[in-house]
Amino acid sequence: MILNSLKHIKTAFLLFCAGLVSSFMYGEEVGGIINSEIVDHYVEKFNKYDEELYVQYIPNTEASSFLKSNIPFFECPDTELEEVYYFRWWTYRKNIKKTPGGFIITEFLPDVRWAGKYNGIACSGALHFYEGRWLRDKQYLDDYAHYWFNGGSPRSYSFPLADALYNYYLVTGNDEIVKTLFPDLISNFSEWEKDRYSDKEGLFWQYDVRDGMEHSIGGHGFRATINSYMAADALAISKIAKMLNDTRGLDYAYRSEQIVKKMFDRLWDKDSSFLKVLPLKSDTLCSARELHGYTPWYFNLVGEKYAKAWSFLMSSNHFYAPYGPTTAEQCHPKFRITYKSHPCLWDGPSWPLSTSITLVGLANLLNSQRQAYISQKDYLDLLKVYAHSHTLKKENGTQVRWIDENIDPYTGDWIVREIMKDKENVPRENPKERGKDYNHSSFCDLIISGLVGVRPQEDNSVVINPLLPDNTWEYFCLDRVSYKGRQLTVLYDKSGKKYNKGKGLMLYVDGKKVVSSPTLSKLNYKMKK
Repeated sequence: MILNSLKHIKTAFLLFCAGLVSSFMYGEEVGGIINSEIVDHYVEKFNKYDEELYVQYIPNTEASSFLKSNIPFFECPDTELEEVYYFRWWTYRKNIKKTPGGFIITEFLPDVRWAGKYNGIACSGALHFYEGRWLRDKQYLDDYAHYWFNGGSPRSYSFPLADALYNYYLVTGNDEIVKTLFPDLISNFSEWEKDRYSDKEGLFWQYDVRDGMEHSIGGHGFRATINSYMAADALAISKIAKMLNDTRGLDYAYRSEQIVKKMFDRLWDKDSSFLKVLPLKSDTLCSARELHGYTPWYFNLVGEKYAKAWSFLMSSNHFYAPYGPTTAEQCHPKFRITYKSHPCLWDGPSWPLSTSITLVGLANLLNSQRQAYISQKDYLDLLKVYAHSHTLKKENGTQVRWIDENIDPYTGDWIVREIMKDKENVPRENPKERGKDYNHSSFCDLIISGLVGVRPQEDNSVVINPLLPDNTWEYFCLDRVSYKGRQLTVLYDKSGKKYNKGKGLMLYVDGKKVVSSPTLSKLNYKMKK
């Protein structure tokens, strides 16, 4: 009890100090580019229309203070993208939960029966790390990392935990977490091998529901999801082993290569130019292209020869739809959008989880490979579609920002929410507004590492490679980015008249301009230790 109290006092003190440091370093009087009033403006709007049903560590009344102390500020001419960026940080904050064992990040705000200890769920855990790694206060994710090996259930769903922690480290620059948890990550990988690895195929298999993708067309079997996760985890373990001078690093690097090789040998349909599910006890691939076939690109595991898969993403005959990419291609006979069946279907509806993974994969493709199938403009268009889906029209006609479970890709309706309206007399199965502020996807990281292009590196450097097409915006700014113990600002001003700092793309480190370009081109900078 005393230790926990001291820990909570320390947490409050660190939050207070973080706010002081942020105000001192980035207040208007010392050169911050974006005024913190932008946060107040959006939080006031979100709070005004919010029914705060489930309050965790940071209530709405403290949201503005928390966000101003913790998040990178963003502004651009696209008011919807800008607003949804702050909305998603506002909802992420709601899902920070203080438990007797430390902080965790939740997926659902109300308790759900399929969750683990403290209502933790592994399904979207990797996205929690990729998104939350940009928060200034690291205690939340530090605690969350330890949670998975102290009462959490890291194998209840497919979960690339080693990769998530390694990418968290790439932003913080602090290797303590990955080194401390290295033995646990090895054990976790071994348990996955015992439960889900097939010696015959040289691949991992998974139930679709344990991929978080129940009732998919492909069903159970050898899937691109679990195999991409395990290849990425093996690669991350190999890199952590190298940091520790552990000789097992080479073995895990080899395992990663072999999983990727087998995945494309067995799951790549040459005629369809796509990765598909190989059902258990079958030699025939599923006939459907499903959106999760893009998962390997999320981890940069794929060579240029497979880039043709991306030719289907922007096609309305396949995945493209007005409110987000469909989880199965629309030309397939088993594709469906229904409100008369199980609410959580992955055979057609758009799911923000899959949209997030696909957009990260697309950003990785555009950063690493030359190909003619998809472009930066497509990335921006899909990101705008995704942002626009964050809406709900209430019964009184008011339209508010919203994130929930799955979306009707043609109307923008939140399908689970609509189905559950008739079942609110069963609170165990259906807490009120179960999916409201659902933390099952990412968005802010898609702006930071994707559109603006802050690309974390393994050494003490940073790459800035915006995916914004030329002649699209006059300006943008991402300010107060916490990266390897430094503070970054990425600024673009086409005319030089918006910020009066000069024309073009600029990178500031701790308030000092260190590198720039007159155009939207890649910037590289190695920081001094």
